[in-house]
Amino acid sequence: MTQGFPDASPREERKSLPVSLRFCGRLFTEPELELMRVVAQDYSGLAVTEIARTVCELLEWKRPNGRLKDHECRQLLERLAAEGVLRLPALRPTGGRGPRRVDLSPLRLQPEAVECAARECEPLELVLVEGPEESRLWREHVERYHYLGSRVPFGSNLRYWVRNRQRELACLLWTSPAWKMKPRDLWIGWSDEQRQRHLPWIVNNGRFLILPWVHVKGLASKILAHAVRQLPADWESHYGHPPLLLETLVDASRFGGTCYRAANWIYVGQTTGRGRMDREHKAHGQAIKNIYVYPLARDAKQRLCSGPTR
Repeated sequence: MTQGFPDASPREERKSLPVSLRFCGRLFTEPELELMRVVAQDYSGLAVTEIARTVCELLEWKRPNGRLKDHECRQLLERLAAEGVLRLPALRPTGGRGPRRVDLSPLRLQPEAVECAARECEPLELVLVEGPEESRLWREHVERYHYLGSRVPFGSNLRYWVRNRQRELACLLWTSPAWKMKPRDLWIGWSDEQRQRHLPWIVNNGRFLILPWVHVKGLASKILAHAVRQLPADWESHYGHPPLLLETLVDASRFGGTCYRAANWIYVGQTTGRGRMDREHKAHGQAIKNIYVYPLARDAKQRLCSGPTR
């Protein structure tokens, strides 16, 4: 094993390590996966998040801005644990990660209905969700009112309130993109190697919830137009690089995608019903979704198909 890594010692029998594994755009070799297994056992007294940070430091798994990819690493460790490759310590009830699904508080009276022309909801304000109280309220709204609920997002993510004069109108979630989507990938025209290298320059609109007491025609497309102006700078501030392309998946059985079309998003095709992070082609039976993209630069496709993006 590479010098500086913990030495392996006899361990209980577990499933064999894969020769390699690709996760979040990075290919992990068998020695690196063995390192994860060793660290998980040798540092079993730490919380899972601390184990993930330790692995990131040893493997120098970082974002372009230098921050550790500890959230993605934790998800990889949990996946390996679920497959029996390694063992993780039990979750601590006092940990800061929170539940995967929100425990809803008793339903309070809904705010007064908002029924007006879209121009009367201006100025719109997109506010990043910060602090535990705001975070819980945002997650409760999405869990209660969005048909997909609120789960811990995959990879990099930003959450927003959409407000007008302190009135909450909508919730937005932007996350890491789908690993592979044939219509999107054909539209971009990139190779597998280019996709693996440049995937972080795509951001997925994972949730878009107009709150149920808001009935304003044309508001959704206005929010999207505002979001595409503000998101690039916010994303760069948090993750060290601006996105080049936005994407979203719209359940074709529920929605027509009208607001995305009105906001000049481009329809590129449909999913196969496997789920956006299904890299092993096992998760069948999900709803077919329409795929829309929004280039944030005129030469977005060319830059995604080229060498370094900066």
